[in-house]
Amino acid sequence: MRTVKAAAAAVTAALAAGAASVAAGRLASDAALRAPAGRPLPTEPRLTVHATAAGQITLTRHLASLRPGRYGLCGDGSHAVVGPVLEAVQHSVDTVARRLERVTHGTLTPGDKVWFTPNLYVGEPGAALGLDHTDVDVPGELGALPAWFVPAARSTWVIAAHGLGTTREHAMNVMGFLHSQQFPVLVPVHRGDPGAPRPPDGLNRLGETEWRDLDAAVRYALREGADRVVLLGWSTGAAMALHTAARSALRDRISGLVLDSPVLSWETTLRALAAARRTPGALLPLAVRAAQGRTGLRTDRVLAATGPERPRVPVLVFHGPGDTVAPWALTRRFADRNPALVALHTIPHAFHGAMWNADPEGYEETLRRFLVPLM
Repeated sequence: MRTVKAAAAAVTAALAAGAASVAAGRLASDAALRAPAGRPLPTEPRLTVHATAAGQITLTRHLASLRPGRYGLCGDGSHAVVGPVLEAVQHSVDTVARRLERVTHGTLTPGDKVWFTPNLYVGEPGAALGLDHTDVDVPGELGALPAWFVPAARSTWVIAAHGLGTTREHAMNVMGFLHSQQFPVLVPVHRGDPGAPRPPDGLNRLGETEWRDLDAAVRYALREGADRVVLLGWSTGAAMALHTAARSALRDRISGLVLDSPVLSWETTLRALAAARRTPGALLPLAVRAAQGRTGLRTDRVLAATGPERPRVPVLVFHGPGDTVAPWALTRRFADRNPALVALHTIPHAFHGAMWNADPEGYEETLRRFLVPLM
């Protein structure tokens, strides 16, 4: 009898441990599947504001606060724009001073918790950039998708898709440049964004289903007078662009792709986000399996050199080794396997989705050279 009871207790304990592991894997997968638009990813550290003065802000010393370039600085209810580190200012061992260009809204006071974002601008193109634009609705699979349309003279349109942790405001970083080159720009939201239809289960699929919203934007552009389109995507928006170019019935009207910090392996990105939430390494495979079970996500195929997902149009990729969300090594492999079509522009010391922020002049000149043959 004692043996039977002991065996039953062992089985119960094993079942409980298994159920706990499954629940933990499900919770860990939420880091990617429920990442809200416009909120920081778990890889992005919270920094403390130590002081502000005329034209400068002092932040906690961290690799993040030492990044080169210009960034948005967000807090709960605030947004500011910060420029480079002020080398002439005396820094302590615990702090770093950066140029404070403007406070867009809210206030920054000592003790506030803030984080860096690629979004330099907030609001809409008229107020933020002084660009004439129209608010339009793109008919999508799940319902109407609000979009900004900035008109210009060319018949090739650029359609932009944001990625993890950002909103369509991200596209305003390059919108002024694209407008100066006379490209009409269409920037739709996609499912799960504020103001957009929600997927029935409320889960992100890292581009695997969201690409259909980008495909709907292509259809809208062609119906409204575009001859051809260039797809520009950041992060999972880059994955959407790749899937659209491979699967859309209108893919022959896509002239080229511009990919910034592309998520080429949803499994690797999910692991990275789950690990940033301090998920034990032993549970990371469970997080991947939980994501597959919850969403039906397939094994990654984008890195294949042959097959339906391989690029068929010119591709420009902006990426750098500092990305902890979408590993640069996978992008390097993607470029190496498709040398005839894929050009990789490496930007060091930039974080996920922030290649332009680290080197806006170099980014825009590289983009201009890529777009000239596609005009």
